[in-house]
Amino acid sequence: FLLFKQDENKTRSKHFLLLVYQSFGIVFGDLATSPLYVYRSAFAGRLRHYQSEEAVFGAFSVIFWTLSFFSLFKYAVFMLSVNDNGEGGIFALYSLLCRHGKFSLLPNQQASDEELSTYQHAGYSNRSVPASSFRRLPDRDKKSKLALLILVLMAASMAMTLGVLTPAISGEFSVFGSSVLLPLGFHVFLIPLLCVLLLSLFVLQYQGTHKVAFIFSPVVLLWLLSIAALGVYNIMHWNPRIYEALSPIYIYRFFRLTGIDGWISLGGALLCITGNMPLCYMLIFSGIIIFSKPNAFLIYPCLVLQYMGQAAFLSKNFSAISLSFYASVPDAVFWPVLVIAILATVVVSQAVLSATFSTVKQCHALGCFPRVKIVHKSKWIDRQIYVPEINWILMVLCSAVTLGSQDTTRIGNAYGIASMTLIFITTSLISLSIYFVWHKGLALALSFFILFGTIELTFLFSSYIRILQGGWVPLLLSSIFLFTMFVWHYGSRKKYLYDQNHKLPMKWILTLGSDLGIVRVPGIGLIYTHLANGVPATFSHFLTNLPAFYQIIVFVCDKTVPVPFVPQKERYLVGRIGPKSYRMYRCIVQNGYKDVNENENEYDFENALIMSIAEFIQLEAEGGGSGTPDGGSIGGRLAVVKSSENFGKRFGISKSNGFEGTSSSSLNITSSKSATLVKLKMMYDEQESPEVKFKTRVQLTLVDTRYKDSFVKEEVMRLMEAKKFGVAYVIGHSNSKAKWNSPFLKRFLINIVYSFLRKNCRAPSIALSIPQTSLIEVGMNYTL
Repeated sequence: FLLFKQDENKTRSKHFLLLVYQSFGIVFGDLATSPLYVYRSAFAGRLRHYQSEEAVFGAFSVIFWTLSFFSLFKYAVFMLSVNDNGEGGIFALYSLLCRHGKFSLLPNQQASDEELSTYQHAGYSNRSVPASSFRRLPDRDKKSKLALLILVLMAASMAMTLGVLTPAISGEFSVFGSSVLLPLGFHVFLIPLLCVLLLSLFVLQYQGTHKVAFIFSPVVLLWLLSIAALGVYNIMHWNPRIYEALSPIYIYRFFRLTGIDGWISLGGALLCITGNMPLCYMLIFSGIIIFSKPNAFLIYPCLVLQYMGQAAFLSKNFSAISLSFYASVPDAVFWPVLVIAILATVVVSQAVLSATFSTVKQCHALGCFPRVKIVHKSKWIDRQIYVPEINWILMVLCSAVTLGSQDTTRIGNAYGIASMTLIFITTSLISLSIYFVWHKGLALALSFFILFGTIELTFLFSSYIRILQGGWVPLLLSSIFLFTMFVWHYGSRKKYLYDQNHKLPMKWILTLGSDLGIVRVPGIGLIYTHLANGVPATFSHFLTNLPAFYQIIVFVCDKTVPVPFVPQKERYLVGRIGPKSYRMYRCIVQNGYKDVNENENEYDFENALIMSIAEFIQLEAEGGGSGTPDGGSIGGRLAVVKSSENFGKRFGISKSNGFEGTSSSSLNITSSKSATLVKLKMMYDEQESPEVKFKTRVQLTLVDTRYKDSFVKEEVMRLMEAKKFGVAYVIGHSNSKAKWNSPFLKRFLINIVYSFLRKNCRAPSIALSIPQTSLIEVGMNYTL
């Protein structure tokens, strides 16, 4: 046992060091490449007329203290301590506010959500905190919930905008650096080279970040060592007195010399922090908050030395401000540094794209983004995903910005506005969390906001002055993203409220009898619904229009809980609808906003669902059920079935060969059939379903049939028998229209915008990974 524990500890230590190593490339790449463009952006406006050593020293002092105050003090001391079960970012803060501040607008919130192990944390409980009038604001005013959601979506839209701007600004500054030594005739090839570099980056996204982290982390490490060495060289060679500018007195001298022009230049100086600060708030990998702290203290000295070296060079060569970094590189090492810089910018783009995919996935999980395809592979880093639609949209927008601008100053202005807006919104959310989540005093929350928020507002206002010089780009893109997400949330919530108000009365179902007035045929029907309680109105379509339905009926609700992830043993909530003789169950599949579907195929889900129902039947009998065939809970109490230690021990799993895209009953080729018939059957399947793929099917069998209660055994045996006949997935195919007397704005949003988004996004069956050959779609008209 001791040897096993030692091996386990060694494995954890290796995993820790591995994540520290990978986070160099994933989190800190953007911060490491910001020296490429900070001085150029800061001196892009009227500040370029102040060509003196005092102005350069003052600019460096502003950059140094900005980097120290935000990236080192705020990031390492405060931001790395703000996490939700080890997860960081905008949605981690929003999740905490939803759970502990009652700001949630998610449907299907239940008291059972609070029983999840990832829901409560020590020091976060609000049960013993006296409820002041301000703390009761979310309960009294629903507009405050909507305002917070819009603020979070605004931050998410800015994060997506960074996914467009970061590859463009990083690529341009790295590639255009070669113009320092290239002849003028070769400059025309720089834009095509940049486009090829960007297109290659987006095309290779499907390979996953796990390979990128291993390939490019050495690049970032080499880049950091290179810029630190260059900084030391420039300090010693050009102006050793630059160390004097570490004193904050030079900030005062800088603004005394430059006045309003110096304040406007803050928009360029803030680019020294826009690398890691937005990524810190968008952190995407499990535990990366913890593993990034050592790296934060390693990267800081390298950046300070580089900024000092550039300032020392510019104090003697102010005419080289447009390409200050490359101009300060000695000719002997120029081309190796250029190659490393280009590779480092690829790391930057990869980091931001990964964060953007994660942001989109979390928006989608919280019902604020149209259905998209979420790709996750088991060999990838835990909960790392790839979104094809977003990848291609970002590629088109990034190419358009790069080709349309061809001006690094304008892209820098746009980048600064997007980054600083995201940083300020995050500071506001942390201030709310201090009061509503950690239940500290209002004075402490206001002090935090005043300390950081006022300084950030100063940078933010100086950035917004440059709206006409390219700053309108992030505002336009983020407005489109924000409008799309808000309309989808608005339409989805209206549909949920319609379903909630049109549930079938339980008394009406009970009057139909155990056969529900139709013929019950062998098999299992999984009816997907957004409701966590009650019977959806779509079920009445079967009872009135179909002569038969399945023997076992399970209402499945795929629900998102405001936690980052739900442990597998707590994922399934199972209950019964009506008496036992009705054979109707409810299963709520709980997911966190960062959970990904790791099932290899539909059989994994089917088997987990069947085992959960069987376990529920056993737990129900042990919990004091009546033990009669007509007994059961009409109210439909739910139970977390996987908390049982004996879960799944009665079942055996066997593997057999099958074809993807077929249900468990649609393909039945036995060895008694001739080889010719088997071959014809395979050819027919390929012609009818070209997407069919050969795969392994997992069969579930009941191994242990010893039950103390005969009625329990009978019900479980019927469940297993129905599973052999096949499983059908029933899902609604909706058509939404606003009421004819609704206001014009509502009719425009529902009938035009929401309808357009719904028709052009992924189908619900694809988003839920439902096999097409087992799918039954039911038409449903919504009058909202």
